[in-house]
Amino acid sequence: MGDTMIAEPQGRIRGLGKTEKLMVRAMNAAWSAPMFPVTVEVDMTNASARKQPGVTLTDIILADCAATLAAHPALNAHWQEDGVVEYDAVNLGLAVASEKGLTVPVIHGAEALDIAGIAERRKALVEKVRTGRIGIAEVMGGTFTVSNLGMFGVARFTAIINPPQVAILAVGGTTMRQVWNDGAPEWRPIAEFTLTSDHRAVDGARAAGFLADLKSRLEAR
Repeated sequence: MGDTMIAEPQGRIRGLGKTEKLMVRAMNAAWSAPMFPVTVEVDMTNASARKQPGVTLTDIILADCAATLAAHPALNAHWQEDGVVEYDAVNLGLAVASEKGLTVPVIHGAEALDIAGIAERRKALVEKVRTGRIGIAEVMGGTFTVSNLGMFGVARFTAIINPPQVAILAVGGTTMRQVWNDGAPEWRPIAEFTLTSDHRAVDGARAAGFLADLKSRLEAR
């Protein structure tokens, strides 16, 4: 039998936009860091009960994350070759998907805002991203990032650090699970939170401590 010719598949090149090229450079830098993930399950019963008109579950997570970071400056930090820069101000980035790719607008000074203030800033920034009106200053200066894919039905995932930040939080979707509840099993809405940290700046104990405090805030009555 003669050689069989296999036709090359026909394709087309999709050029990368400016935002996508920036993301590629950031991801190349991120992969040079020794990253590790830590995951906790969070009972979202009380967090969900805090929702109100104009305030989403994402806003509640952002508010509690900002408060927790204020108490854990080792996570609210940037890595530099000569050391770690810890910040008092929590400039909280939120990963937002749009037709132009992934953008991370920043809620500056999130630790000083209440939930309503965070919700207002979050809505304005997301709208600017999706309409292509986001400014350079609004995506600069982030000290920590939250990526929430729960609304897409994603149960859990591991996010990649946004350098020079030393950590990023990945939030999965909320699903009903049966929990032990001190010997009285019942169904509860559970979400998985995965913190990815740069091991050069954050050790396992610090990562676990941050997640434990965030879990306590979200589960508090």
